[in-house]
Amino acid sequence: MLLNTKPLVDELLINRNKTISEEQLLSEVYSILKQNQTERNQILSTIRSKSSTNSNEFNFDLLETDKIFNENQIKKICIDYRLRFLDTALFKNEIPAEAISKINALEKEHQTKLEGYKIVAPSKAFELKNYDDPLLFAPIGNGYYYLIHQWGNDLSWYRKWMVLPVKNIVLFLTFCFFISLIATYLTPTNKLSESVAMAPLIVFLFMFKSMVGTIGYYFFMMGKNFSDVIWDRPFKEN
Repeated sequence: MLLNTKPLVDELLINRNKTISEEQLLSEVYSILKQNQTERNQILSTIRSKSSTNSNEFNFDLLETDKIFNENQIKKICIDYRLRFLDTALFKNEIPAEAISKINALEKEHQTKLEGYKIVAPSKAFELKNYDDPLLFAPIGNGYYYLIHQWGNDLSWYRKWMVLPVKNIVLFLTFCFFISLIATYLTPTNKLSESVAMAPLIVFLFMFKSMVGTIGYYFFMMGKNFSDVIWDRPFKEN
């Protein structure tokens, strides 16, 4: 007859109970969980606080190269997609628990406390002064940043093209130029050409002036500005 077998978990419980009581065990686990929550609250408090820190003491050997970006690379993405690169203290949306966990793990791995967090996100995600897709960075130093976490949905593939006309003044004028060409082409000028020399050119110049004036007036009166100007400004320019 085979000997009765005992489940391994039962054996594990017997060994555990010989070394620690249930009350002591629960007390120690509670302390660990409380300490972990305290650390998470401290991290969240740091994220929500304004900081002048522009560098952190990372362990160089532990850095992942695909998460290191310099300010010029971040600036280009912000301008191309009309995003802001601002302090997390201005970020009005929730910071996901996963981001807090990654910061906690990163701090323990590098044996440091991180500060000076910045986020790349659309203007509407910030509480801007003058009253879809954040990337959380921590500064390394000398204009370099370490990507900690990304959340939300990916940027729409067409967003870059939709905001192209307001990327800078040159592209804005180029946009008005082509719109004016189309409008001139659609405007009948045959009869006008019989009495006025270079009528199509005159119509085009009128269209171009009107486009620049009308669109520009609306654009600036609505408190907007070009993407290459606002990408790192904490002011309300949508």
